[in-house]
Amino acid sequence: MTSLAAAQVATGAVPSIPRDDDGPVFREPWEAQAFAMALSLHERGLFTWNEWAAALAAEIKRAQAAGDPDTGETYYRHWLATLENLVAEKGVTSAHNLRRYRDAWDHAADRTPHGRPIELRADDFHD
Repeated sequence: MTSLAAAQVATGAVPSIPRDDDGPVFREPWEAQAFAMALSLHERGLFTWNEWAAALAAEIKRAQAAGDPDTGETYYRHWLATLENLVAEKGVTSAHNLRRYRDAWDHAADRTPHGRPIELRADDFHD
């Protein structure tokens, strides 16, 4: 299946995906990357779209219960959290490893001047 066909299947299976007449709409490049990661993991058989939709709905419900105003601006944050939860649940990686990399990226971003690519170094990782 092509990436375009996979995106069309995803947008049909997960009706909450922000879209226009041409397909999914992203506010930031990282949102498109999170979308692409979900497509890739689905294509590799990690989850079905029904499983994904249920996990995403549960994540959004948790966020709303915690005060998320659900204006649409945080949709892909929920998408990313769902990705992280599913890869940990499926044993692809651990929640600890996800936190470790998130913290390393935060550390690397803090030391990187605006407009420059963020590069991870060994000293960005702290256990």
